[in-house]
Amino acid sequence: MTTYLSAEQILDAADLSIEDVHVPEWGGTVRVKGMSGTERDRFEAGFVGNDMKQLPKDKALEYYRARVAAACLVDQAGNKMFRSVGEIKRLSDKSAEALQRVVDVANRLSGLTEDDVEELTGNSEPGQSDSSTSASPGTSDTPSPSSSSGSPRASSRSGKQ
Repeated sequence: MTTYLSAEQILDAADLSIEDVHVPEWGGTVRVKGMSGTERDRFEAGFVGNDMKQLPKDKALEYYRARVAAACLVDQAGNKMFRSVGEIKRLSDKSAEALQRVVDVANRLSGLTEDDVEELTGNSEPGQSDSSTSASPGTSDTPSPSSSSGSPRASSRSGKQ
């Protein structure tokens, strides 16, 4: 017999995954937390202009790795470590290999697939880049691609995003 969850059980579930990632380039370990639904919606909304059309590819790629990392890097108490545009810009100046290591884990914990990344950054097949996966523009603690420099790799070393 199947037991179905109640609304209260769903709302009370601790379902955001956290993973510690060793980053030798930075001399230690960082904590990566998957995005909540709201955080991911806000992140994705950063790829849509005021006209609700996807930003041009060059704008979508600006600061991409740093934006993903900033959305998911937390301190030991689970608080975001990078909030301001200035901090995220400085984060983007760090090693691309180190950032990618964090991004790979952040993507996995947040359910961001390679197809999602391609759609967000304008690397998808023609006709697919005209829409966003977010229904509303929202706001974000991370800079929008138009205010943020870096670019995602089409796939990580392991072939996953």
